[in-house]
Formats: sequence, structure tokens, C-alpha cells
Amino acid sequence: PDRLGRSRLAERDRAFVTELVYGSVRMRRACDWLVDRHLRRSVEPDVRAALRLGAYQLAFLGTPSHAAVSATVAEVTGPGRGLVNAVLRRTATEVAAGIVWPSEGVRLSCPDWILENLSSALGRQDAVAALEQMNVAASVTVRRDGYVQDLASQWAAAAVQAGAGERILDLCAAPGGKATYLARGQQWTAVGGGPPELVVAADRDPGRARLVAENVKRLDLGNVGTVVADGKRPAFREAAFDRVLVDAPCSGLGVLRRRPDARWRIQPDDVGRLAGLQRDLLCRALALARPGGLVVFTVCTLTRAETTEIDEWVAMAEPSAAAVEPAVGTAWRPLGRGARLLPQAAGTDGMYLLALRRAGR
Repeated sequence: PDRLGRSRLAERDRAFVTELVYGSVRMRRACDWLVDRHLRRSVEPDVRAALRLGAYQLAFLGTPSHAAVSATVAEVTGPGRGLVNAVLRRTATEVAAGIVWPSEGVRLSCPDWILENLSSALGRQDAVAALEQMNVAASVTVRRDGYVQDLASQWAAAAVQAGAGERILDLCAAPGGKATYLARGQQWTAVGGGPPELVVAADRDPGRARLVAENVKRLDLGNVGTVVADGKRPAFREAAFDRVLVDAPCSGLGVLRRRPDARWRIQPDDVGRLAGLQRDLLCRALALARPGGLVVFTVCTLTRAETTEIDEWVAMAEPSAAAVEPAVGTAWRPLGRGARLLPQAAGTDGMYLLALRRAGR
């Protein structure tokens, strides 16, 4: 965004640049397989980048081969220029003849462990469909107040059912989309009603908390207070809130379309580590809700460790907390005591949601 902001490109060219960057990063494994068969040695990073950009245009954008090859080659300087020209011409011929991918992991352009993990959690058919959907660029959804937020996140925030006069805590609030949604209360639902008395938007990182505050100010919301607080040890008194949202840090395997580099950054060991953090946050959230208060746990991922296994753990660790049927739409599927939204169900991000009511009145 900063580079585009400083550029003098027309809006149409900005969109094309964004598609090239996001798309070639997202489809990196597939693009590398297409060109690597024509390489006899390793190549410099700038040459590799050019090959990926060219292969992405040829295989996934449907750019005419002469335009994709010539435009890409024109951006290469030095001895790599001839190599890029030759490799992309051969790649164009193979793409025109029809691509026979060597595996699902290569075709879907994701690490094999992600395909296998999601297949274990969702079943092979749903896992493949989810990854195919997440290889499509995300559409832009704008709320009535002008905030850009995916429908899945809006549905998750709506499930908190923030009521008039209530005190709400968003324990992991950055960048502020759900907190600002909560501040409207039930005004955007069929239920109606006034806004909550207070939404406390907490985040442990000062820079990210500042981003929340900026969004709150831009939307002119007077009932949101932004604080820097560690969700595992927040300085709030127990039972202080009517409702608590735990939009927990996660592996992000339900939002790969929106975060094209995530599939290459996240490692298998990260899933278990993040699940441990989620358990800590959920346990603390239950203590911060008043007796009879509602806690909504949500993650934008689809792994078993961060969804059903969280549910199973909290059922044993906090047996007095009763599961509540999540207030979500028909695109969500029941999963254990919670609900899961697959990306292909409504063309949204993938998410999991679990609603719990603290014991007492």
C-alpha cells in the first residue's frame, strides 16, 4: 500500500499491480513448478521474481502469452533477461497445451502439511474446496459506516449480541473491526436496540492498539475505550463485563486469500503453540464475564487443534460454563458445541465460533 500510495499509477494499473503481487505470492509453489522444469541452475532472487510474475500471468490471469512474456522480460536487466525470455516462452507453450499438475499441493499452491491438516479437520473434499476458494482474491465488503470488513467477521461480531447499556470487552481487538461493530450494538440487526454503554478494546501491542484508536476516532464512536493490555493478564477486575469477545490470535488458515504470504510463514508447530495461547485467553475471558455473562470465542482458522479441540478442552477445564447455540447465519455449519464457516459456503473468510455462558446469574 505504501508503494502504491507513492506511485503515479492510474487506478486500473494499481489494481493490476495488486493482483500480480498478491497472486504470484499466493500461487508461488505452482508458479515455481511451472518454470523449474526449464531451469538447469538456481537463479537470482530478481530473476526468480520475474519468472513467478510471468508464470502467474500465463497460468492464472489468462494474459495473452506474447504480452505476458514481453512485458515481464522488459523489466529484467542483466544476463538473466535471456533466461527469463526462454523459460517463459516454454512455459507459455505448456500452459496452452494444458497443465497436468503433479499433485494437489502443487495445484493449490500450498505446503503439503496445510492440505493434510485441513483434510484431517474438514474431510478431503471440503479441504480442497476451501483452498480453491482461498486462491481467489477477496472481495471488498463495506459496512454502512464505511468500515471495510469481511462478512464473516461481521457475523462473528454480531454473534456477541451486544445489548443496550451493557459493558463489552474485546480482548484482542486490533485492528478494531469487531470492536467498532460491537459499539453499534443491535442497531444493525433485526433485534434493534441501542448501543452498549462501553466497549473496551484491548490489545497487548501499543502500535496495534493505536490503530484501533484511530479507527474508533475516524468512525466517531464515543462509547469505545482503547487500552493496551495483555489478554492473558489484563488489569480488569473479575466479572466486570456483560459480554466478552475473544477473537484470538491463530494460524489464519481460514484467511489465506486475504494474507497471501501466510501459507509460507505459518509452520506446523505454530498451530499447537497458538492453541495453547487460545486456551489461556478463553480461560481468562470466562473469569472477566459476570455470572450469566456471555463469552464468544472466535478464530479465523479451520484446524482441529484450534476449533473442536478448544471446545473439548474448555468443556473439561470449565465444566460450569454452558455452551450456547451460536447466533450465526445459515452459511455456518454446526461443529461440536460451536459453528464453523467454510470459505466456499458464502465466499467469505473461514471462521470458527464458540459461545459460552458463565455460570450464575
